[in-house]
Amino acid sequence: MAEILGLGATHSPLLVGNDARMSVIFERLLQNPRVPPAATDPANWPAAMQQEWAAHQSGEAAPTHRRRAMEGFRAVRAALDAFNPDFLLMFGDDQYENFREDGVAPFCVFALDAIDSRPYHRTGIANAWGEPADTVVRHTGHRTGGRYLARSLIEQGFDISYAYTMRHEAGLPHAFINALLLLDDDRQGLPWPIVPFHVNCYGTSAIAKRGAFAHIDGTGGDEPDPPGPSPERCFDLGAATARALRASPWRVAIIASSSWSHSFLTAKHHYLYPDLASDRARFEEMRDGQLDRWRALTTEQLEDAGQQELLNWVCVAGAMTELGRRPVWTDLAETYIYGAPKAFAVFEAG
Repeated sequence: MAEILGLGATHSPLLVGNDARMSVIFERLLQNPRVPPAATDPANWPAAMQQEWAAHQSGEAAPTHRRRAMEGFRAVRAALDAFNPDFLLMFGDDQYENFREDGVAPFCVFALDAIDSRPYHRTGIANAWGEPADTVVRHTGHRTGGRYLARSLIEQGFDISYAYTMRHEAGLPHAFINALLLLDDDRQGLPWPIVPFHVNCYGTSAIAKRGAFAHIDGTGGDEPDPPGPSPERCFDLGAATARALRASPWRVAIIASSSWSHSFLTAKHHYLYPDLASDRARFEEMRDGQLDRWRALTTEQLEDAGQQELLNWVCVAGAMTELGRRPVWTDLAETYIYGAPKAFAVFEAG
């Protein structure tokens, strides 16, 4: 009998790394000559940001932020264990990993048999678990479920791409593999197959940013890329996904994998810190069960707030609204200097 559980978590690379590297993005931006000197002066930062930076320099902030975030992962993992789905359907974005100059899909369902990932392949940096740089992690896919979902969405009027393999040389893109690593923080394993669902969150900078920093480093393209899907389209796709799964024989956990506003995407803050005011507004809407408001958001609003990756959550919001499900637990681990605040959610199941 079909049952659906909605969840949300982050895929932050800074949590996958160790605490000594938690501020690597922030420090890189502080040293970037394209950032105005006045913007890098702590005297010009919000008071809470100055306090967090002082706490970071004393060695207190990074462990505190990690503990808060991992409490969120433990809550999401506990809900997963209790629900015990037939497979996980994870909405995640791509940052110049699987989709590059030879093709960028607005949406893509990956119907895989299995996939081996090398999560530390690109960085080689020390990770939170002290695992070797050449570590290979295997996840089982759910080809039947992925094919079923792609077919149903096409029949509902969504021209969905699908794939039976990844082109990314390291396996699952980081939006998927990082979330899975963090959900298995104690390394007991994840027993459920995974259906990755790509969303082109980065849209106008999917290629231009080359994954993250090209627009800041001056190595990206001068012209914006075509836009990705709108919040309205993502919301409606999420609703269609819920309808498809509700008519299926499976128990499915739908997971949004991303942080919200990102420092390196927030131009109005000189790419130094995220738009916490916008994140708080979105969080209050989610907490209060007003997810239908997300359908009215615009691409321009998300880009202004550096919230491009919120589109993954908008898909889940559409699914939960279609099913009439409210959140039973939420949390927002705020930060100015660790890349992006980390949102978490567990919705009613059934």
